[in-house]
Amino acid sequence: MAEAKIGIIGGSGFYEMEGLSDVEEIIVDTPFGKPSEAFLLGTLEGVRVAFLARHGRGHRLLPTELPFRANIYALKLLGVERIISVSAVGSLQEKYAPLDIVIPDQFFDRTRQRPSTFFGDGIVAHISFADPVCPVVSDALERAARQIEGLRVHRGGTYVCIEGPAFSTRAESHVYRAWGMDVIGMTNLQEAKLAREAEICYATLALVTDYDCWHPAHDSVTVEMVLDYLNRNTANAKRIVRAAVGLLKEATGACRCQSALRHAIQTDRAAIPMETVRRLSAILSKYFPIEE
Repeated sequence: MAEAKIGIIGGSGFYEMEGLSDVEEIIVDTPFGKPSEAFLLGTLEGVRVAFLARHGRGHRLLPTELPFRANIYALKLLGVERIISVSAVGSLQEKYAPLDIVIPDQFFDRTRQRPSTFFGDGIVAHISFADPVCPVVSDALERAARQIEGLRVHRGGTYVCIEGPAFSTRAESHVYRAWGMDVIGMTNLQEAKLAREAEICYATLALVTDYDCWHPAHDSVTVEMVLDYLNRNTANAKRIVRAAVGLLKEATGACRCQSALRHAIQTDRAAIPMETVRRLSAILSKYFPIEE
């Protein structure tokens, strides 16, 4: 199978990646079904990358409908070691204004209906998730973003992930603010957890399109304004991603993300079903060699 070192997951408004050369489209089958869309594999800044439109081309999939496990497992099958996830978010704090870029370092889960693990079926694994994003990828995103003159960039903060597809009620929005949440979205928590289980480095580039409904001036924000912010933010995001890929090309050495399963599997090896090991071979073969 064709391979890529870096995965790019594009969110709302980010449906393609300009600048790719030697492009091929590839469909990847996984034990968890088909991913959101076919992958575009190409070379960017001298690095082989795999691009995935999170919601499918034409934005066909609700956040709850996203095949998170298939998406991340497919990236693992393609050889991806680092993921850059691009997402539109709402701001929960005055300091994060529309058109700002946030590189969060924490997630808070408010979803209810989504599988968030590859494990089960006879294997119990408890990954460490205290620090859910990769500092190496986050560093590259921050450095790339700060190269754009006039762009406001914030490093750190908590992304609260809600079920959707409806946006928050005003009461919920005020509660999230009181809890100290910074930005709000609907997709990145599951990606981050599954990437950690798959031992893939992961970080989010969050694009602020609006203040959530807590803001007193929210009623003056129109759909047209939000779409304009989204389009302008997406243009910035593509520049950032391209520069970050170039920076990651120079990054050396492994980080703790890439050994997350080393002490995570709790099940007695003698009790582990080989059928499950085979199904998860892309992420388990390092620890459970499979005899042909």
